[in-house]
Amino acid sequence: MRFLILLLCVCPAVLAQVGEISISGGVSRFGDGDLGTLSEPATSPRATIDGGFSLAVRLTLNTYRFFGHEFGYSYSRSTVNVPAAPVAGQPVQPAQEYSVPVHQGVYNFLLYATPEGTRVRPFATGGGHFSSFFPPGTSVYYGNQITKIGFNYGGGLKARVTEVWGVRVDVRQYVTGQPFDFFNQESTLRQLAITAGVSFNF
Repeated sequence: MRFLILLLCVCPAVLAQVGEISISGGVSRFGDGDLGTLSEPATSPRATIDGGFSLAVRLTLNTYRFFGHEFGYSYSRSTVNVPAAPVAGQPVQPAQEYSVPVHQGVYNFLLYATPEGTRVRPFATGGGHFSSFFPPGTSVYYGNQITKIGFNYGGGLKARVTEVWGVRVDVRQYVTGQPFDFFNQESTLRQLAITAGVSFNF
């Protein structure tokens, strides 16, 4: 009898946990993209980082009517621009561009504007993440990437097309520590990611 009562109590809670797996793609931008100067004087040339495309995979667990938890991985490819750098007594070093992949692991808390079961669900979100930058000469296999932790926030919209399939749009602002050892750096690097994708609901 006790087991039956426990089962009746637990089952609604389990069934209330609705899961989603989504795949999204879009763009990534770094604001002014300032990485700092190439030498100590603040007036020396500054390196910058440009955005590129962004891909994201997310697992969402909607544990309450208006709340959820999301675990994600995203991949983006950016370009670091190093300007020409005059060095006393030496030829001027030409400007260079480096392709830099960025891998991110993310946890986010979701707050929905409409309850679970609603076809259209706007949401706000915030959480923490790590960003791993892979400049030339580094590799995930060697573990010599540059990894920084940070926080992120944003919002989006989810809509169910069928009982199983849905679509979503996300806008996220990632705030991360500066990844490279340039001079006169700002304290953080801001990355804006705008993505859209499809979701499988279970």
